[in-house]
Amino acid sequence: MTKLYNIPSMTKRRKMLRRSSPPAEIILWQYLKRKQLGGYKFRRQYSIGGYVVDFYCPRLRLVIEVDGPSHFINNEAVKNDQERQAFIESFNIKFVRISNNDIYNNLEGVINKLLSVIQEK
Repeated sequence: MTKLYNIPSMTKRRKMLRRSSPPAEIILWQYLKRKQLGGYKFRRQYSIGGYVVDFYCPRLRLVIEVDGPSHFINNEAVKNDQERQAFIESFNIKFVRISNNDIYNNLEGVINKLLSVIQEK
């Protein structure tokens, strides 16, 4: 069976992404780390297949993606995101997208939305 999670060949990429996280991801990570959100452990820059997701909770099988302007720049970027999401969801993993703007302007609403998703699981 092919390894699906945290493929060793992607280690350098995951580390690079952690070091260069955008401000919105850093803000959200402050609420996800150390089991602060619902008592669940989230991992940062976790790979699933050939993709690296922003945050992943293995116990909940939940991905949280923080989308900045590059995700909406053109139709190709949107299509790539849709393909990536469909691939990940094909493994029965829930996918939640949050925009940078929501984190900057409505952090409380983002946290409440995530708690709601967790309660559904």
